[in-house]
Amino acid sequence: MAPSTPAPRGPLTRALLAHLTDSKPLEAPDVGGLDALVDDDLHLALWCCYQLHHTGFTDVADGAEWDLDVLGFRQVLERAFESALREEHRPGSLPEDPGVALRVIATGAGPSLSSFVAREGTRWHLQEFAIHRSAYQLKEADSHTWAIPRLRGRGRAAMIEIQADEYGGGRPGEAHSELFAAAMAGLGLDPEVGAYVDQLPGATLATDNLVAMFGLNRRLRGCLIGHLALFEMTSVTPMTRYLDAARRVGGQPALERFYEVHVEADAHHSALALDRMVGWFAHDEPELREDIIFGAAALTNVERRFAHHVIDSWEHGDSSLLPSAKDRPERRDPPASAPACRVSPVRATQVRGAWVSDPTATKKEHRWLATRPDPKQAPRASSKA
Repeated sequence: MAPSTPAPRGPLTRALLAHLTDSKPLEAPDVGGLDALVDDDLHLALWCCYQLHHTGFTDVADGAEWDLDVLGFRQVLERAFESALREEHRPGSLPEDPGVALRVIATGAGPSLSSFVAREGTRWHLQEFAIHRSAYQLKEADSHTWAIPRLRGRGRAAMIEIQADEYGGGRPGEAHSELFAAAMAGLGLDPEVGAYVDQLPGATLATDNLVAMFGLNRRLRGCLIGHLALFEMTSVTPMTRYLDAARRVGGQPALERFYEVHVEADAHHSALALDRMVGWFAHDEPELREDIIFGAAALTNVERRFAHHVIDSWEHGDSSLLPSAKDRPERRDPPASAPACRVSPVRATQVRGAWVSDPTATKKEHRWLATRPDPKQAPRASSKA
């Protein structure tokens, strides 16, 4: 089932959604001064553009998928996001061989969200983490699958084997996205795609936007290979920790099954992705080698920012989600003379509130920014629970 369009967060989403739902004119967006790695407004707008290629929206015509103005709008956002990712990438610090480089990237140090959940996670943490991951997991494998018609040769066969497992071998109810939906329902959450998008910060949406950007652009197919390979290579350990947390909390058989399936499948996928998929693509299409490495590195950096955001929020006793749309002020357009501001990807309160440095913010908006949600209050549950 398709979701309805989310609430706008600022000038980008306001313009895009007005065009999609009310046929208002859509001009090329101005992304100057935004932190394209985490900006809430930018990443929600980009997520909406990509969602048109998935299930779409109940209040948007299907033909909007190929609306030329929307495609041009999306391209500006993509270029800003990709440029920021490439700017922070340091290829000179990695081996030139993709297989070796991905092994190095896979061992890189970073905040371990899975360790936090395994050690301290409660049912509330499992709920909130599931809400964050719902942006990707309820569409798991779909964006990677876009690469299949764009690839040829032995590496393509390896990717198809991985993807077939992701879809449960064609058995109804066994696709990993369906298992995750069942896990969300078991947690008392709404398992529909987009049910919680209004509460997802830019740092979370970036994790889903990254794979969609790689999947929808043929020129970035090498990046998608690196992304998928590292995804599979680094999955078993964190999935095992989340499984341990689910078992410790108890009463979540569907959630346990979701993690059990991933631990089992990804143990095989790890070697398959690195040795056959990456190895064969790097040999058969050497021009993709640099992008394979970049795709893996970009995944690591995006996930690191996401983990920083969630852990920092939880350690400060905060929810890592945005307030519900009805309680959240929309960012306003700053005057032309206002200085550009960048949003830190580390401090959770700053990522949640891109309005902190907005000179047009009202006192009411600043008061909202100083108000932190009660971490003891569970995330919004499904009406079906």
